[in-house]
Parts: sequence; structure tokens; C-alpha cells
Amino acid sequence: MSQKLCGMAGGKASVSYLTVSTFVILGILLIARPYAAVAIAAFVVGLGAVYLRQLTGKKTKSALTADVFQEFELAKKTIVSHNVTIYRFNLPTPESVLGLPIGQHVSLCASIRQPDGTFKEISRSYTPISGDDQPGSFDLLIKTYPQGNMTQHLASMTVGQSIRARGPKGNFTYTSNMVRRLGMIAGGTGITPMLQIIDAIMRGRESGDQTEIDLIYANVTVEDILQSVILDKHAEDPGIRVHYVLDRPPEGWDGGIGYVTADMITRWLPGPAPDIKILLCGPPPMVAALKRTTEKLGYEKSRPISKLEDQVFAF
Repeated sequence: MSQKLCGMAGGKASVSYLTVSTFVILGILLIARPYAAVAIAAFVVGLGAVYLRQLTGKKTKSALTADVFQEFELAKKTIVSHNVTIYRFNLPTPESVLGLPIGQHVSLCASIRQPDGTFKEISRSYTPISGDDQPGSFDLLIKTYPQGNMTQHLASMTVGQSIRARGPKGNFTYTSNMVRRLGMIAGGTGITPMLQIIDAIMRGRESGDQTEIDLIYANVTVEDILQSVILDKHAEDPGIRVHYVLDRPPEGWDGGIGYVTADMITRWLPGPAPDIKILLCGPPPMVAALKRTTEKLGYEKSRPISKLEDQVFAF
């Protein structure tokens, strides 16, 4: 990838609210001189109100920009398993929020040494498992792969070092009660966008979000199941149901076994209807197979690149 991809390009400055107000008032003065004193007085009062709001108003500042990579400092690494880590990055201020719409992701970028000794700009996309209810920082749940340029780089980082990030990115944005039921199928770290959406729905319960969720979460072994404590806690909600599927289950396992099948989808997820969506996230071969399976089961055909209006959406 080119240097420009991960560059720290600046954005255009915007015209301030006060500058526009000044020109408006000057226009009034020129057109209606008899009322100049009134206009000046109104301007002074308005200016004072703006400054007072800036001084006393409690505001949160979104840290992300879509077209500019910014540096975020690594604050903490939490080891989840032998190859999965939660990385916590600081935002510019304790009051800052990431400003990421629910269901979207960020791009990370770094200059990474290659086997031949050269450096290459590498960019990868990840979905935070934290939301704007966590000011001052954001969390990424990431699996380290032996040949993964970015994941190996992240694993080698120490607290205090920085990564470049920008966003938001993605075609899916969750809004409260957008459908009656959401069916979700996730594999491995593909659970991250699902967690983000489930967390948002749980936070929205008090304000009237009644969306029901049916999640199938597939992994190889029990040890590979991520955030099971959080998922099981969410499943205490009567509108949320979680089904685990393992390729190599332990003795006495009472969940699903093997790959996610058409029968599992029929039994555990909402059937085709105008007021439901099926969300997919996981390894590409898994997602490709699930697209074919859902189409055979009567769901609308998934596009190569999913759009928000699609009944079957793949992250």
C-alpha cells in the first residue's frame, strides 16, 4: 500500500459559526442603519451566550476523522487467550469519544518491516468492542495470526507506543428498532461487530429498543469462545438468545457441533420476513458458504458488497 494511504494528510479548515454571524450582523448594519444600535446589542448578547455555552456546556468531542489518520497511544493490553488480546488505546482527552456509528469499523495503519528488510505501509480494518459510553479510550479485540502483518505488529507493541487510525468505515449502521429481530452468525473474532450491536441494544432497552437477537457463535474449541461471560450476561435478557457451535467440542457438550448448518439456521434464527435481518461475520470461506445457505433457505440473495438495506448483510 502506498505511503499516501497511511499519511497524516490534513483536512480543510471550516468557516466558524462566529465568523458567519459577524458577516450577517455587518450586513444588517449596512442595510438598516437606523437599527444599528439594536443590531449591535443583539450581536453582543449572542456572542456572550456562545462563549458562555463554550465555557460551561458539557460537550464530548469525537476523536475520529474519516480521511485523516491520527495517532492513538496504547494504554493497556489484556490477554484473553494464547492468541487473542484486547488492546485499549487512549483518546485525546478523558472526555473524548471515538464517534463511531454502531456497526461500523476503523482502519489501523502502520509502517511494518518486511522479511527483506524494507518497510511497507499496512492498513487493516477492525471493529471496536467499546462504544461512546466509554469516553477517553476505545478497545479492540484482535486475534494474532502467525503471518499477519498488522496483528503481529500490534502484539509487539508496548504500552506508550502509538498506532494510526481513521474512520468511520462500513456500510452498516445500527439504529434503534430498525428491525423486529436480528439473526447473527459469527465465527471467531467475527463476534466483534455483533458485540458492538448487542451492547447498543442493551443500552437502548430503557429508551425503548425492543429488538430481539438470535446469535449463532461458531468456534473450534471451548477455549476459542471470546467474551462468553459478556454474551451469557446479555442472554439473561428475554429478547436475546445465544447458541454456541464448536468444531471440536468437549465431552458432554450440549451445544451445536461442526459447521453452522441450514438446520441450525432454521431452528435458531428468524425465518425470512420483511422485518428481520441476518448479519454475518467471520472467515471469508465461512461467510461465503453462509451466503449460499441463506439464499437456499429463502432469504434474499446477499450482494458481493453488502448494503444497509440488504436482508442478509456480511461485514
